[in-house]
Amino acid sequence: MMWYFNGTRIAQIRGDLCYICTDVQCNNGTERFTDRLKLDNQTGSLTIMNITTEDSGEYRQSMIINSDKYFNVSVHGVPAAERDQMRRKTVKEGKSVTLDPGEIKSNDVMRWYFNETPIAEFTGDLRPICTDVQCNNKTERFRDRLKLDHQTGSLIIMNTRNTDSGEYTLMINRSRFRIVKIFSVAVTGSGLFAGVVAGVVVAVLLLAAAAGLGVIYCRRRSSRKEQDNGVI
Repeated sequence: MMWYFNGTRIAQIRGDLCYICTDVQCNNGTERFTDRLKLDNQTGSLTIMNITTEDSGEYRQSMIINSDKYFNVSVHGVPAAERDQMRRKTVKEGKSVTLDPGEIKSNDVMRWYFNETPIAEFTGDLRPICTDVQCNNKTERFRDRLKLDHQTGSLIIMNTRNTDSGEYTLMINRSRFRIVKIFSVAVTGSGLFAGVVAGVVVAVLLLAAAAGLGVIYCRRRSSRKEQDNGVI
């Protein structure tokens, strides 16, 4: 199977998986897609990440035994501020963060991935297919901490941890099209740890102060005893 963009080969895969290439590995004329193409080894689907308006055009899938398939892709501009707000999320540890997919349709099938590991799957009518370990045994880190908003379709990560930081990818299969949205989540310290450290320091200082008072008290008693013995 080979993928072409405006007549230029951009990806290729053999059924026995002996040969796979994307971007400049297939053709030197594909620098525009450098590190933005992903080929599914099981389905042969081509994913274009972090799309730009320059990616608009004709995509052709060519197979030796089947007829060619053509896809017309039109990329519309999105304001930079809105795009950055959608893609970058910063949350304090212990709080919840919401990843909003935007407009969805009833026939959509949506899959969420965390660092390429599936963590949730549901349909456009918000019927959950799987979440957490139901989707993949590797998602135990999210056990009972993922929630689907049944009004907006947003994915909510509750009681966030530092290990939840990373890239979250949403793939929406809509008829013959696939929409990809990428979110970058950064979980920062909640300040609790700093408070605990401060408390420990205060406790240590109090103990040190108490020990110091004890030493002074002993010295004072010793001095009175010496005076009673006639020692000046």
